[in-house]
Amino acid sequence: MVELTKEKFNEFIKKGIVLIDFHAHWCMPCVIMSPIVDEISKKFRDKLKVGKINIDNAPELAQKYNIRSIPNFILFKNGKVIDQFIGSISKEEFEKKIKRYLI
Repeated sequence: MVELTKEKFNEFIKKGIVLIDFHAHWCMPCVIMSPIVDEISKKFRDKLKVGKINIDNAPELAQKYNIRSIPNFILFKNGKVIDQFIGSISKEEFEKKIKRYLI
């Protein structure tokens, strides 16, 4: 998993299926979800790129993607948003949401 800057963001999401975790260090649900996101990143590393954006460091990206609550997860395919889910969810539910796009 990669901690992205706003400068690297567009290049990172351009190709393939990409999960971006919009988070903040002060957000307890984000902290809780972090190990789950790490596991997902490892489990699907051949099919899915995973990156993190700290909204405090990239408020323009948070605004562009209408991030009002965190954690906020956006799935991209070749640079286009294909799904978005917000808040804490179980690892099983998270995997289920991701797997739909990895066929």
